[in-house]
Amino acid sequence: MKKDFMKNTNEKVFAFIDSNNLNLGIETLGWKLDWRKFRIYMKEKYNVSTAYLFIGYVPINQDLYSSLQKAGYVLVLKPTIPDKDGNTKGNIDADLVLQAMIDYSNYDKAIIVSSDGDFYSLVKYLYENDKLRLVMSSYNKTCSSLLKKSAKERIVFMDNLREKLEYKNTK
Repeated sequence: MKKDFMKNTNEKVFAFIDSNNLNLGIETLGWKLDWRKFRIYMKEKYNVSTAYLFIGYVPINQDLYSSLQKAGYVLVLKPTIPDKDGNTKGNIDADLVLQAMIDYSNYDKAIIVSSDGDFYSLVKYLYENDKLRLVMSSYNKTCSSLLKKSAKERIVFMDNLREKLEYKNTK
């Protein structure tokens, strides 16, 4: 049976996006994601009406946050703290799961965008309750085996979307 996760215009679809996981995963593939194109892609291909973007808050990135909101994302900002090496850390996993459950009755299907196995339980629950449209992961080889196991046939990888979604600096 062919995977068909195309949009069903009768369904209300929400996306829950682990922004840092997605961004780092795409960069591992050697390209940069155009977040505006990605939002349009999700709306046109999967009928995503609400796209939550979970991201660590760093005050200097205000222009980025404004541009993401302008592109149609609902930002969920998490305070960040430096880790032991001084890198900025804003762990959004619990926030993403909580939002998916707060909105549970407001959507027919959910798209989880991450390669992180920490979302195993959420994906498994959504799958078992016929609320999972799909999991979008940047790349098969870097996607958690737990996530693949819980999403079963409802997982797609983004490594073949470079031509459609790559950011090209036109300035």
